[in-house]
Amino acid sequence: MKRKGIILAGGNGTRLHPLTLSTSKQLLPIYDKPMIYYPLSTLMLGGIKDILIISKPNDENSFKKLLGDGENFGINISYKIQPKPEGIAQAFLLAESFLDNSPSVLILGDNLFHGDSLVSLLSEADKEFKGASIFAYAVKDPERYGVIEFNEDGIANNIIEKPKNPKSSYAITGIYFYDNTVVNKVKTIKPSERGELEITDINRIYLDEKGLKVKQLGRGITWLDTGTFDALYEASGYIRALEQRQGLKIGCPEEIAWRKGWINNEKLKEIASNSIKSGYGSYLLKLIKE
Repeated sequence: MKRKGIILAGGNGTRLHPLTLSTSKQLLPIYDKPMIYYPLSTLMLGGIKDILIISKPNDENSFKKLLGDGENFGINISYKIQPKPEGIAQAFLLAESFLDNSPSVLILGDNLFHGDSLVSLLSEADKEFKGASIFAYAVKDPERYGVIEFNEDGIANNIIEKPKNPKSSYAITGIYFYDNTVVNKVKTIKPSERGELEITDINRIYLDEKGLKVKQLGRGITWLDTGTFDALYEASGYIRALEQRQGLKIGCPEEIAWRKGWINNEKLKEIASNSIKSGYGSYLLKLIKE
């Protein structure tokens, strides 16, 4: 059974007020593209073609206007409203009918991944249909994240949510691959002290069942959590620097769809015609000529 994708684009974006008082965080720009293009592109690079976007009630129409039903990207996009943000794991309860007992991959709408080996890592995780696969990344401030601890053999043996004294510098990133038991697992956990269904509790269940695989993202991969002013600025600078240097776009779902053969030349030309003045359309047309 094919894996289905979920982009969690809900929440109130309070760390980005006043920018997010009137719009979704995931619709803010990271250089030349809306933030949500980057997690969407990550799922597409992993071969995921059935994707559910979970958003706040007021934001759903904006996402639909931007992304439609996924036709421009050769994929299927569905939508679900999150009435009230109650934790990352809540996404699986909201997505239960969409998943229909399929394995899944959840990505947070404000997470940006980039790197040469990313596609192979995603493909490797996608092939695992039993248990869970998560990705760890070394950070200088692990106390802000869920942290993976390892034993002497390098095997994950504990997960601590925002530890005061971290024993590891490896943070859990915002992309999670799960088998088709995840919905039932979420139904067994209780809200934490902050009233949320914690994704850490789900990962702990898989860890206790010896079904959790932890893949470390090395120096060749960049992971950015773009949920603060500084991180948003840093991400935009990172994308701009690479695109200006290489002449290639990062997080461009139209290009990914075209290169994968999910859309043809004529469709790409049609999409490009709406964005010529910004230069985005000219870039898409240049792909065909090359």
